[in-house]
Amino acid sequence: MKRKFLIAITALTIISFNTSCDDFVDTTPPYQLDSDNYFLNEDDYQNALIGVYDILQSTYVNVLLGEIASDNTLCGGESATDVPGFQQVDQMSHTPVNANLKNVWDWMFAGIARANYIMENKDKTDFEGKEKIIAQTRFLRAYFHFELVKWFGGIPLKGDQRFVVGDETTIPRSTKEEVYASIEEDLLYAIENMETGQQEAGRITKGAAQALLGKAYLYQGKYQQAADILEQLIQSNAYTLVSDYDTIFENSGENGTESVFEVQYTDQEGAGFGCLQCSEGNVAVGFNGPRNFVGPLYDSGYSFNIPTAESYGIYEPGDNRRDVAILDIVAFAAANTGTTYGEGYQHTGYFNKKYIPRQGDLNLGDSKLTNPNNYRAIRYADVLLMAAEAFNEVGDDNKARTYVNMVRARAFGDSNHNLSASGAALGDLIFEERRRELMGEGHRFFDLVRTGRGNLIPNFTTGKNELFPIPYEEIQFSNNNWQQNPGYN
Repeated sequence: MKRKFLIAITALTIISFNTSCDDFVDTTPPYQLDSDNYFLNEDDYQNALIGVYDILQSTYVNVLLGEIASDNTLCGGESATDVPGFQQVDQMSHTPVNANLKNVWDWMFAGIARANYIMENKDKTDFEGKEKIIAQTRFLRAYFHFELVKWFGGIPLKGDQRFVVGDETTIPRSTKEEVYASIEEDLLYAIENMETGQQEAGRITKGAAQALLGKAYLYQGKYQQAADILEQLIQSNAYTLVSDYDTIFENSGENGTESVFEVQYTDQEGAGFGCLQCSEGNVAVGFNGPRNFVGPLYDSGYSFNIPTAESYGIYEPGDNRRDVAILDIVAFAAANTGTTYGEGYQHTGYFNKKYIPRQGDLNLGDSKLTNPNNYRAIRYADVLLMAAEAFNEVGDDNKARTYVNMVRARAFGDSNHNLSASGAALGDLIFEERRRELMGEGHRFFDLVRTGRGNLIPNFTTGKNELFPIPYEEIQFSNNNWQQNPGYN
């Protein structure tokens, strides 16, 4: 199912929805698809929807760069000048001129544009089940908006219409509150109209919409609303924790019972360093791998996003998650005769094992850019921890302990490590549990910022680094219609 779904994505983007890697072309296309000769039947809407799904694959940079921005990892790479944009974010010295931050901005807005192309034409043709296509479209738009508001704060909005040249000088940046209101509206529609169970691997479900809405509420401090929607999801019994944490991040563990929302990747050729967003594979995986690796189980990578010794040390004795989340390359080499590897910049001896190149992947083309490892964007464990946080905030510590202890019982294989604290002390423990459970998955920076703990990040400047700068080009194109985020002028 995964391969079938992704081959359809590839075919569609080549035909009609591809975002070109070149700014200009010097030939006239033999034909052009537009709304006059498209959206004529259900297949047109389904294919357009697959084109929106396709942009999810570019979110690898959000995960990779989001983890580097946190206190979990160092940038790494070959040298101090290897991918300067990553290095700057790691050091909190980034400016509005940063190619990698611009990728986040550009690629998320590309997803919104594709979603809004469907929304512009949502009433053109009627057929049974169209509301489910619109529900998936609105979920995806909400997801892209959520990524943008996390990174940049308020952004320009244009309802169900695509942006056109000139809008940047007349449409203002909406407030963060207005963006979240749009996200909530889209997700409430999705929840009402989405399929309850997954009909095809990779397709969004009602549970994914409930989970993302709960997360959006949590980020706004709307704790009662978060508790309510996450409780509905938990009580639906649609998801369960995988019994063996070690299996979640292997290829055989994709789209499992714990997967609430998972970004699909495949090993199809199609990427190069001139167009990383063209890859159908998870580019972040190749970036995470150990340099010049020779040995069993794993493949080489570019040694970016390397966990710190402090991150390795946060796990309690007996916690099974540490050696699943983080590879101790020194210990691994000692245990496997003949294993060798190179030491890159800022080498700590640790690697992000959840998303590391595995041997046996076909990896057509550049093997470091076409890894098929899916990204587990929202896991059921994350849902339980978000619910625990929300219930703790509204004063229901019994439920908070129940949900956090479900996660801990899986981590230790017993109930002997259950938490018994209450109030603020329990809240602090739940927060640290998120770090241990979600290590390497790209959530830590945003958890620190939304809870006012950004000062734990080295070189973090309070009042500035909670947000990233709007790309320089966007401010210039807007003729200063859009104001830069504080501290980046």
